[in-house]
This record gives sequence, C-alpha cells and structure tokens, in this order.
Amino acid sequence: MAPGSIVSPKDSQTTPNPQDTFTLTTIAPNSFWGRRRSVVRKTTLRYQLDHLRKTGRFDQYKLRWHPSYDVDNGLPALFWDSDIGKWIEAACYFLMDENGNGKDDGMNEIESAVREVVEDIRGAQMEDGYLNVHYQIVEPGMRWTNLRDKHELYNCGHLLEGALAHHKCFNNDRFLQPMIKYIDLLCKVFGNGPGQMRGYPGHPEIELALLRLYKVTHNPEHLRLARFFLDERGNHNGEGKKLYYELEAKRRGEVALPPHLPLGNPLSYYQADRPVVSQTSVEGHSVRCMYLMTGVADLCLIDRESKQKYLPVLQGLWDNMVQKKMYLTGGIGAEAQWEGFSRDYWLPQGLDEGGCYAETCAAIGVVMLAERLLQLEQNGHYADIMELSLYNALLTGMSHDGTKFTYTNRLASSDGDGSRREDWFDCACCPPNVLRNMGFLGGYLWNHRIVDNDNDNRDVEINVYLYASATLAFKVGDEGVKLTQETEYPRDGKVAFHLDAPSTTTINVTIKLRIPAWAKDWSITPALPFTSHFGFLTLPPSYLTSNPRFTLTLPMMTRLLAPHPYTNQPIVAIARGPLIYCAEDVDNSWVDDHFKSICLLKDNIKLKEYERDDVLSDETIVGIRVSARKLKIGKTLESAPAGDVSEVGKWEKGWRERVEFVPYYARANRGGREMMRVGFRVL
Repeated sequence: MAPGSIVSPKDSQTTPNPQDTFTLTTIAPNSFWGRRRSVVRKTTLRYQLDHLRKTGRFDQYKLRWHPSYDVDNGLPALFWDSDIGKWIEAACYFLMDENGNGKDDGMNEIESAVREVVEDIRGAQMEDGYLNVHYQIVEPGMRWTNLRDKHELYNCGHLLEGALAHHKCFNNDRFLQPMIKYIDLLCKVFGNGPGQMRGYPGHPEIELALLRLYKVTHNPEHLRLARFFLDERGNHNGEGKKLYYELEAKRRGEVALPPHLPLGNPLSYYQADRPVVSQTSVEGHSVRCMYLMTGVADLCLIDRESKQKYLPVLQGLWDNMVQKKMYLTGGIGAEAQWEGFSRDYWLPQGLDEGGCYAETCAAIGVVMLAERLLQLEQNGHYADIMELSLYNALLTGMSHDGTKFTYTNRLASSDGDGSRREDWFDCACCPPNVLRNMGFLGGYLWNHRIVDNDNDNRDVEINVYLYASATLAFKVGDEGVKLTQETEYPRDGKVAFHLDAPSTTTINVTIKLRIPAWAKDWSITPALPFTSHFGFLTLPPSYLTSNPRFTLTLPMMTRLLAPHPYTNQPIVAIARGPLIYCAEDVDNSWVDDHFKSICLLKDNIKLKEYERDDVLSDETIVGIRVSARKLKIGKTLESAPAGDVSEVGKWEKGWRERVEFVPYYARANRGGREMMRVGFRVL
C-alpha cells in the first residue's frame, strides 16, 4: 500500500481517541445510525443488564460464591470483570449522549445500575489495590501466576476503560480512583527493573486502556507500563533468559500447552512467538492481534521513538491482513479452532468448506486499528477498510431489534451451522463490545485539528472519514465551528454539507473528504478543480468561504467482487456502495442446500435494484435480484472422486431461478431455515 500523508509527532501527541471525541458529534435520530443507536439506548442496554444480573455477573463484586466459578463448568467466569467493564463503558457513553431528549425513565434505571455496581467494585477492591474476582474468590493467593490464560490484565483493561468513561460521564473519580490505585500496583509489579515481573497479558487490551489513561493523568509511569507490555511481548531473552510464558508455565508445573493452539506455532495464538517489531504477518488469535496492533498504533501517536520503530511494522502487518487474510465483508479469522488467522489466502466461506470464523470482536478490532492508523497516516485506504468492516462484519453482530447477537459471522451457512444470532453467550465478549462501539460511534466519523500559526491565525482541518447524518461542533478559542452532514447513506450516496464557521480572517477551515475506492464517478457541487490525493479531496479555505454549503455525490453502483485468485474460490459477491450482500432462504424458499449448487452465468449477470420495506421494520433498503442456474453434478461424479472434464462446470438445463439478495448486516432478522450465502459460484 502506498504511504499516506504522515502525521507529524508534534500534532500526533495530542491525537485523542474516538471514545473521547464522540461527544462533539450529534447523530441525527432518524438516520441510519441514529435509529440503531436509539434501539441500543431504549432496548439493548437494559437487555444486556438483565443478562448480567441473571447470570451473576452484576453481583460478582459482592464476592459471594457462584456456581459458574466451579472449574468443572469450564471457568466461564474468568471474563466476567470485562463484561461489566464494557457494559459500564457503553452505559456511560449513552448517558452522556442525551440526543436532545434528556435522560428518560429507562436511562434513569441504567444510571442507577452503573452507580450500584461501581460501589460494589469499590467495596471489592483489596487494600493494596488488587481487583479480580477470580483470584479473590476462586484461586486466592494465586494472582499473576497465569498471565497467559486467565485474562487477569485483560479484565483490568476493560474495567479501566469503563472507569475512564465513567469519569467523563459523571465528572467524579468514584470508579477511576480505585482503578488508578490498581494500575499503580501494576506499575510496581511489572517492568524490567529490580524485583519486577517481566510478564505481559495473554490477551492484549490493558495497553489500550493505559495509553488512554496516560492522556488523562500524564503520569509517565502509566505510559511506561503500556510501552513495557508492548515491547516485552515475545521477548525470548526476558526473565531467566526465557520467553515469559515458558517461565511461568514451568513454575506452575505445566507439561503441555492448551490443545486449541495453532499447530507448529502455538505461541502465535497469544501474539508472543516473537517480538512485535519482528512480526511480518498476522498470526494466531485475531482479536488478540487487532488489540495488540491498535495499542502499538496508539503508542506511535504518543511517542516519537516508538513511531519510528513500529510504524513500518504496522504497515506491513496491515497489508498482509487486508491483502491475504481478510474476507470480502471485512471480517478476519478463518480458523475456528484458535479463533484466528490461517495461512495466506485460506478464506473458506463456511464450516463445510474448511473454516471461516470472522468473530464480531475481531471486526471491532479492525475498525479500532484502522482509525488509529488513519491518525498516523492520512490515507483513505484505512478508512475504506474501517467502513467495510463497520457496515458488514461489525454491524451484523447485533439484530435489528437489539436483542440477539453473533459471535461468529460466516459467509455461508451449512448443515448444523445455520445463519442465526443468539440471546447471549457463556463467553459474552461480543455483545457488550458492540454496545460500547455503538456508544462512541460518532468518534469514528471524523476528526479535527487546530494549529496556531505565528501570525495569530488558526488553521482548522476537518477530516471526514465516514458519511452519516450528523453534526460535528467544536470551539476554536471563543468561536464555534459546526459541520453538518445530511444524507440517506448507505442507501443513497448524496451527502449535503453545511459549514458554519466564523466569518473572520483569523480562522482558516480546510475540509478533507474521503473518496471511497469503490466510488468511480463521484462529483462535488459546486465544482472544484482538484482531484483526490491519498483517497481524500481537499476543500481549501478559499472554496469554503464562498461555498459553505456543498454536496458530495458518491454513486451507489451495484458491482461484483471476487476474492484473490490464490484463494481458489471461483466465486463473486454482490456489493453496493459500502455494503456486501447475501442471499437468504427466507427470500428464496426453493433453496435446499444453503445455495451451494447455485451459480451465476459469467457472461449474463444482470443485477436489478429495487427498494424494499419488508426486510427491516423501520427502514427501506435496496434489494438486488439476479437470475441464477443450478450446478449440474454428472453421473460419474456421483460415484467417483473425479469425472471427465466435460461433466464439470455445467448447469442443469431447464432450471432457472431468480435469487433475491439483501445487505449482509440485515441477515438473520426474519426467521427462516438459517440458510445464507455471500459468494456464489460463477460458470
């Protein structure tokens, strides 16, 4: 990938996170994202709270025994701290986002629950600052003996992110103060100094939280700990001249690694087979990989030395992932056994084809990573992938009514593995993760930078990454600046902008609009005699002074996509704008084999668009219709492993059906027999 415009260290040191900037954005209530956030606010927050209560998670900090703590139950409670942390984080984002309506009765219940569980957390914390329910109840006295597997530091990270959101929402330290006490304990315990442990988390997450904490406290120890965890990971010459996980396993008397790890390179599952700086391809557990890379990218935005060290590594890993290990939906992770990456170009659509996992949390990780890389390099490619994953691999993770969720997001169903969502999961990482990302969604849409010039002027740059009906509002000194988008995106590609900025010569506003790679014939009105650069169209102050209202048009052309030929998949998928489409049995009642035998004729693929209001209750979508044939299986192939080449690549004469397609995010919302497919064979 060609490099973009590199952000200077001077500017990057003040680059905030979407979790902090989302409050500057108001998303229009009756818009694509506004409707979904309304469902989360009115339904999903309370729905997940009910499950947290029913499963015992909500009351865990009362430190009473729960049947789920029994090791014979598979230790599902190991992650419970993180579930609470993510839910608190999400709840606080929505409590901050009143959307002009104030706090309704339902949000009062949410606020009360947040206050209750925070007080429980404060009461559960040990005198030295330690806080982890598993090691306080199930294995007391065994803290920090299995950093590799027990999610101790991962849980801390999500609690800390919840505390940062709570601090921003309630403007007090009731949650942040005990978490800082816990972090200060970790700063004493972990590091490469005398008497310190040289361990690091088995599941990256705390690094992201520590870097966000540092931006609040400016405590160099918080930055030091985050950098240590990132730099030390995979070091084979650490404590005792060993990889730390080998050292702690020996201390536990462990004789074998867990059976689910990747064959041949098991420690890649933990992103610990080698230091980050030595990694050349994305390997192992996909969520761990994304969180690690996101942490490294955020460190690069803070620290000049780390940027020089890690940015080329991040660029190489990103290219490897996008070019060789990413699904058409923006999902990642082909291997179910270790929930992660397989070899290059191994991207089967479904289990009966050999794999496909595409975990919802991994898609969230892709979006998080893309956003941080955008701040390092103004390259529209990152925003293209952020949009692809957001609208497809992430959005499909929650039902339209906000009460059903996915863990995996395969591109094709099969017998015994239907296309469906679940009420909840024992390992419930995905539902509250979707919830919190919906909370700070506005932070992904755009960002802005203010630079003071020597001549007392101020240059303001607004970078628009995603298109949605929303308003960005911020202050430049005592003056206010607003940028509003009005659009029916992604159904329609017309985006009307209105810039409301001071009519003063001391504030110069520049806007950069991302031009998606899929938009071949875009236009802007009034016209501008410039082309895009690194995927962005720059609107200079001279243009905006004369044209505070302008319209970007991105034609939503239906198109066919094909995976890389090295995947050995002779298939195509249908796309329109940022959306990937799929076919479901609920629209195609004749299907009986998960669409596996259905094929499109290469020289006669005619895609017909039409509007539908019968798929989602409150939304008109664009459906797509195409004529298809059925693959003919020759008689020889029915009784032998191979047949004459003349029998291959034929279709059943006289068989023709019309296949109806809907956006992938809309799947599994209408019942049916759970049959679904994205990519179709081409003859």
